[in-house]
Amino acid sequence: MLGITDFWTYVLGVVAIILLPGPNSIFVLSVGARRGVRAGYTAAGGVFLGDTVLMVLAATGMASLLGAYPPLFLVVKYAGAAYLAWVGFTILRGAWSRWRSRGEAAAAAVEETPAEMQRPFRRALVISLLNPKAILFFVSFFIQFVQPGYAHPALSFLALGAVVQFFSALYLTALIFGGRFLAGQFQRRRRLAAGAATGVGALFVGFSIKLATAGLS
Repeated sequence: MLGITDFWTYVLGVVAIILLPGPNSIFVLSVGARRGVRAGYTAAGGVFLGDTVLMVLAATGMASLLGAYPPLFLVVKYAGAAYLAWVGFTILRGAWSRWRSRGEAAAAAVEETPAEMQRPFRRALVISLLNPKAILFFVSFFIQFVQPGYAHPALSFLALGAVVQFFSALYLTALIFGGRFLAGQFQRRRRLAAGAATGVGALFVGFSIKLATAGLS
């Protein structure tokens, strides 16, 4: 079918990989919880675009340069790790400020858009693009389901990409509306919101450490 081999194996693999917690999904959930459904979908749009770029690079063979030239991989890896760490520490700093805040002025400040949640589309896009593990997923998993010698490989990659985006959209939608529910809880419990933000910031720092120590394999 459209030059795709083992289609259902591919679908099961995509679902399993998408369900694994990662910086993209955590960021979208956080934006949905802090800023609502519209901003959550804005962040999701950044994820979709980032994944699309990575899929195009994988389909054209350009992303495989990361495997052929380890120094290039290291540059992308450490750039991605540094960005995730910066996002994480920014979230932690904002959470600490909210935790220490008191009174009406503090409540008004909480209602303002936190610095770490501004420009969600751009932040989500950068997080997606500076993720070597995602790049290597598309290089090692994505392309192996295209039948060699198929006359129209672009159709194969288009269909495979549509599957990824479909399940990603379902998953991120669930996270966005789940985040919207959490938003109601956070508005009534400021300390709970600060504690949750602290956890998210710690996760991003953890992602950065994991990414910095990741290898090519």
